[in-house]
Amino acid sequence: MAFGLLIALEVLVSILLILVVLMQSSKGGGLAGTFGGGSVGMVFGVRRTADFLIRATQILAGTFIVLSLIINMYFLPRANAASIESVLQKKSANQSTATTPQLPPTQEEAPLTPPGPGK
Repeated sequence: MAFGLLIALEVLVSILLILVVLMQSSKGGGLAGTFGGGSVGMVFGVRRTADFLIRATQILAGTFIVLSLIINMYFLPRANAASIESVLQKKSANQSTATTPQLPPTQEEAPLTPPGPGK
C-alpha cells in the first residue's frame, strides 16, 4: 500500500516538475506563452513570477530526488554482496556444466592434381 502511494506521489511530482519547467520563459520565449505563462506574469509581476517558478522547480526537484531514494532504499529488493554476479559469470557457469556436442571427424580429401600430359 505504501509503495503504491509513493509511486503515485512520484508520478505526480514528476508531472508537476515538467509543467513548471515548461512554464519558465527562456530568452526566446520558450513554451511559457503556449501554456499561459504570459498570464501568470500579469498576476504576480514578471520578476515575482520568475522567482516563484525557480523556487517551485527547486522544491519539486528536491522532492523528486528524496522520493526516488526512499523508494529505492526501502521498497526494492536487496541482494547480498556474495550473490551478486554479472550476466557473463552466470553464462560461463551454465556453459561449463553443459556438455558441448562434438562433431565427427572429417575425412580429408586428397588435393586435386591437374592431369598431366601423359595421363
